[in-house]
Amino acid sequence: MSPATTRSRRRPSPAPARALTLDIVHEAGDWNAIVGLEAAIETAAAALAKLPQLSGLPAAGGAACILLNDDAGVRALNATWRKKDKPTNVLSFPAAAPPPGADPGGDAVFLGDIVLAAETLAREAADEDVPLTHHLQHLVIHGLLHLMGHDHETEAEAETMEALEIAALAAIGVANPYDDRELAPDDGH
Repeated sequence: MSPATTRSRRRPSPAPARALTLDIVHEAGDWNAIVGLEAAIETAAAALAKLPQLSGLPAAGGAACILLNDDAGVRALNATWRKKDKPTNVLSFPAAAPPPGADPGGDAVFLGDIVLAAETLAREAADEDVPLTHHLQHLVIHGLLHLMGHDHETEAEAETMEALEIAALAAIGVANPYDDRELAPDDGH
C-alpha cells in the first residue's frame, strides 16, 4: 500500500445473517465529489444483502474489499488481468471458493475485491445524466454480484443479474439504470 492510501473498516454490530462487511480502501483518484462516499457504498451493499431472492451470499454473511482507484490504476489492472489496455468502471476479483465442507466458524466469508475508477465513474454518470452517487451505488452492487458468482454472459444471466441490481437499487431510491441502456456495465469479472 502506498503512503497516500487510507483505509477504513466498518463492521456491523452485531452482524445479522447475510450481512456484507466492507473494507473500503482509498488508493487513488479524486473521490471528493461524492458526499457521504463510504455511507453510500455501505448502503448499496446492505440493500443487496437484504434481497430475499439473492443467491451467492453465505448465511454467515460475506466480506469484500472496495478499492477506490483512478483510471490509471484500473487501466493497469485491466491490462494485467483482462488483457485490455484501457480503464473501465469496475473490476471484480472473486476470492477462491472455500473447500467443500469448510466451516467459516460463523465468520463472514471473504468474497473478493472490487476496484472502481473515479474518472470513468464520473464521466459515465455525466454522460448518462445520473447522479454520481447513484452510479457509484449501481457499480458497487454490480461488482458485489460478480463476487457472489453472478454474471451477464448470456441473456438469461444478464436478466437475472439486472433484476437483482434493479431491486437493490429500488430499495435505496435509485432509479432503474437499465431503462435507457441495453448492456450491463463494462466491468471486469
